[in-house]
Amino acid sequence: MNVEAIKDLLYRIGDDDLILGHRQSEWTGIGPILEEDIAFSSMAQDEIGHAQAYYVILNELFGEPTPDQIGFGRKSDAFRSSQLVEYPIGDYAFSLMRHALYDLAESIRLEELTRSSFRPLAELAKKLLREERYHYLHATTWLKQLGRATDEANRNLQAALDFAYPIAFSLFEPTAQDAAIFADGIQAPESELETRWVEAVEALMKECGLKVPNVADKTAHYGGRQGKHTPHLEKLLAEMDEVFAIDTNAVW
Repeated sequence: MNVEAIKDLLYRIGDDDLILGHRQSEWTGIGPILEEDIAFSSMAQDEIGHAQAYYVILNELFGEPTPDQIGFGRKSDAFRSSQLVEYPIGDYAFSLMRHALYDLAESIRLEELTRSSFRPLAELAKKLLREERYHYLHATTWLKQLGRATDEANRNLQAALDFAYPIAFSLFEPTAQDAAIFADGIQAPESELETRWVEAVEALMKECGLKVPNVADKTAHYGGRQGKHTPHLEKLLAEMDEVFAIDTNAVW
């Protein structure tokens, strides 16, 4: 089995969860209602916990740095997260839409990974998938309610979908290891996961009274898997690393 291919995938999905988790945590204390304040805080904790689980595999099985060093000790160009997760939280409509698009993609990926030939990842995926289903249920419940609630709510969600949907294709950006990942039975190709996701997004948005926009160039927001990010990520990392950087050898 190709070790570099497995590491490549673990870094990608771990970094996605870490960065999105930090973004979701920014709703703590400022949610539109108390229920959503708590929900986004809880999901943020879950996502960061998922990232740690991927980083533990990297550390214990492949000799990569500790989860803390992976999460807090890298520059932006060393991160393999997609560009979707690094955008600021914006308004509630955008955060909810990103949450739905991301967790739908993650649910599809985790379902695929439960059948992975790399057993440690397959077993972990079975555990994480149970949590992700609750995340996705939360997102779809609110989308369906708000999408058909008022004209204003529908317009806000449609604008969020128009903005976030093209960026969300960055979740399926292939890397040089994509062929090896598929050949070794670790995961289906990114293009196949993307196809499943597009079909699911279209079905969901139809239920919500929303229209999925046409995307002329699905690669327009590629780059994150190669360490090429928007300026948003560097600023976020500076905030994330602030305490860790004071004493990188500290034991908490």
